[in-house]
Amino acid sequence: MTGLQRKKRIIELENLIQGYQSSYYNGEAEITDAEFDLLWDELKRFAPDSPVLAQLGADGVDDIDGFPKAAHLIPMGSQDKAADPDAFRAWAQKIQAPVYVVQFKLDGASLELQYEKGSLVRAVTRGDGVVGDEITRNALRMSGVLPTLNADFSGGVRGEVLMPRTVWKEKYANKANCRNAANGIMRRKDGAGCENLIFLAYDASATGNDGFFKNEIEKIAWLEAQGFTVSETKEFTDAEAIIAYRAIIADTRRDLDVDIDGLVVKDRATNMDDLRRVRPERQIAFKFELETAYTILRAVEWSEAGATYTPVGLIDPVRLAGTTVKRASLNNPGMIRSMNLNIGSVVSVVKRGEIIPKIENVAPPGALPDVDLPEESDIVFPVSCSVCGAALVDEDTRLYCPNPACPKLLLHRLEKWIKVLDIREIGEKLIGQLFSAGRVTQIHDLYTLTPEELAAFDRMGTVSANKVVKYIRTTRDIPLAKFIAGFDFEGVGETIMEKIVDFGFNTLERLRAADTDALAIVEGIGEVTAKTIAQGMEQAAREMDAVLSAGVIAIADPPDESKRPLKGLSFCFTGELIAMKRSEAEEKVKILGGSPKASVVKGLSYLVTNDTESGSAKNKKAQNLGVPVIDEKQFLHLIDKAARLVSGDPAPAHLPAQGELF
Repeated sequence: MTGLQRKKRIIELENLIQGYQSSYYNGEAEITDAEFDLLWDELKRFAPDSPVLAQLGADGVDDIDGFPKAAHLIPMGSQDKAADPDAFRAWAQKIQAPVYVVQFKLDGASLELQYEKGSLVRAVTRGDGVVGDEITRNALRMSGVLPTLNADFSGGVRGEVLMPRTVWKEKYANKANCRNAANGIMRRKDGAGCENLIFLAYDASATGNDGFFKNEIEKIAWLEAQGFTVSETKEFTDAEAIIAYRAIIADTRRDLDVDIDGLVVKDRATNMDDLRRVRPERQIAFKFELETAYTILRAVEWSEAGATYTPVGLIDPVRLAGTTVKRASLNNPGMIRSMNLNIGSVVSVVKRGEIIPKIENVAPPGALPDVDLPEESDIVFPVSCSVCGAALVDEDTRLYCPNPACPKLLLHRLEKWIKVLDIREIGEKLIGQLFSAGRVTQIHDLYTLTPEELAAFDRMGTVSANKVVKYIRTTRDIPLAKFIAGFDFEGVGETIMEKIVDFGFNTLERLRAADTDALAIVEGIGEVTAKTIAQGMEQAAREMDAVLSAGVIAIADPPDESKRPLKGLSFCFTGELIAMKRSEAEEKVKILGGSPKASVVKGLSYLVTNDTESGSAKNKKAQNLGVPVIDEKQFLHLIDKAARLVSGDPAPAHLPAQGELF
């Protein structure tokens, strides 16, 4: 994988994880727990300091189901993960615990039961890790949820809501798996079906008394004494013994009546400060090995997105990571050729962080010994565009339609423009209607729409139509990088264009005058990407002029260096901010000339965190590199100083040097 491909994959992974967090944590998941974890693990491997990895659950999810919100007694953070024995050994070596407590990693939906003086007062879903939905009435219908305790206890009991496999097979086999079924039922407004769910406890904490439990074994014994059903728990003193135990459980887990997808390993000593971290350091999820299945490739379909044709394999149904798989990604024509793949080939299928499983390779001989194998035949590649009929271009890593006027490409460009400019009032359905009617086929057509025209379309009406047109016609100055990214050049997003602009191609005229060789000089921009940009600028020139001529969108002037007081300073953010979202903080830094960074690197100006004493990886690395660590209040103080300098406010005569701000 090239550097550019790696960066593109990181961006793709971040978008996938953020897009699926809501359904993963709060609703009926669109993907399985194993699939979500694979996305997470791949991003962690490529970009361990990605800000997405620091986020809790489904940050910012709206209360779409109407349940009242409630805060957790202790933040319900995400566990770090080890996908293989080497990663687990590294964690154990770092922790150096005398004794480890090992429990099954239950594959269900997390729930916190909150008690006051022994009585259950509320049950709260995981939500965003800090605030969740209160589903007390539903929880009381579940097996294992206790309305009262034997002790005068105030605090939280945590556990997993599960659907037994026997119940799933008998009543809910139409759901993809037990986890999806449990997630959907526990959040039903009428509570129907909650009696089919069970609650298994694995943790507890006493409000205002961090010393209530001396260790994790005592905690489990207390839960059992209260009447809770608990997750199976064992003690080990040796990491290798835990690895061996994991192998045994992986082989026998199918005999259990509940789903598990690994082990949870903790330090035996209870550490409440660690438990309050976004990602506790003294516990880890030790996942089972990636599952591989063998099956037969029966056909290949070609998925069309914009100008690109992507092969998808149709395979004999096979059970993989808790779901039945019938389709698997083949990436591109080059992958098919490199594997010498044919229709009828026996293939190995895995899930390596993709929503659609991937065909990894041709399976070894004898992989399906009891199956009559079909006669193999060649895979047929499309040679012409299904929409405009143009001859497709096969570049091995990409098969695409080269016709810049192809309707399929034009529609995709419209959708990309709306996404990049965040025009939320126009959904894909409305754009599809406008495009099919021939009213909006180019980006500039958007800026000629009238409320009367829009009101005539399905499910619009006068009020909605006026709102859409008003938003579209609101004048905006946008950065050059965002403007170009909206024209949907293959593989060219805003981040890549920012590099081009920062290098000096910071006006539309300079970009148009730049050829492939000139653009390829920019660090991190290869010849292929440079060629794509140069050709795209030429092909889209007339459309760009038409958009600008509408008088609504304007390209912002190159930044005035006198109005970039943070130039030369770089900022990395970790953990939650209070006054704004992290993306907003990063945008403020960029506007004032600074540079937001995703990770702590040598030369970083500041690490911004509201937990300056945290033992997180970023904090430790900042300390080792001598990077100043400031909190959000100090960051906002700095931003205010910089903004006043730009506005001409004489209050701050200058910005102090790095490390001398406060």
